[in-house]
Amino acid sequence: CYCSYLYCSPPVSTPTMDVDALQKLIHLLQATDDPLIQEQALITLSNSAAFSVNQDIIRNLDGLSVIGGMLSNCTPKVKEKALNALNNLSMNIKNQEEIQVFITQVCRTVESAPLNSDVQLAGLRLLTNMSVTNDYHQKMINSIPCFLHLLSEGTERTQIQVLKVLVNLSANPAMTRHLLRAQVSWLKLVAKDILVRALAFAANLKKNMNDDEGTMIEEYSENSIFFTVCRDSAPFTQRLASLLHHPDTEVKEQVVRILTQ
Repeated sequence: CYCSYLYCSPPVSTPTMDVDALQKLIHLLQATDDPLIQEQALITLSNSAAFSVNQDIIRNLDGLSVIGGMLSNCTPKVKEKALNALNNLSMNIKNQEEIQVFITQVCRTVESAPLNSDVQLAGLRLLTNMSVTNDYHQKMINSIPCFLHLLSEGTERTQIQVLKVLVNLSANPAMTRHLLRAQVSWLKLVAKDILVRALAFAANLKKNMNDDEGTMIEEYSENSIFFTVCRDSAPFTQRLASLLHHPDTEVKEQVVRILTQ
């Protein structure tokens, strides 16, 4: 595959917090209904979680379930800060094992959040980290149509983030048919960062499909990704041909990957 995408929010500061201080923050989250206090506590926990030693401490204090509980909060800022904290905490494999119980809820949050909102982007960043390995891809299957909708309707920032998730999913052969069945409208992708990722997504799918000898064309509709990528639709083929002259090397490398599968 092209690469696995991982995201970590940069810490605002480099706080040194002991176990007692982190425990007090977690207890504060449980005890207060004030969204401003909740938001500040989550920001502090998120900054702390950018450092690996604190990731284990927060997990051992049952902080993951407390922070995850904030995803049900009706205040967008609190929800966003909870997603950011979980995102930093998800840089730890043991933490991912606990955070995975929230994936379905995070997917619902991404779907229901206003288009291009901070909450939506925070959810996509967390899903990016949780999709770096194949372990939790099955939990994201139902959100594939949503991801493709965001790819066609979102801003450049949203498109880049959702493509990171899609590239991670497309690197897993077990996800290939779920992705190829999805409906997609023809996209005009211009920005280089978006284009490289979109081509990597297509190249991964084409490789996995060619490796699968049991392909049944009948299971795919004409508006599916399968007919665009694997059946060499005219617009797709023409676009690929033009991209062979693209000035960026990464773009051309991905085009060659697709054409030589």
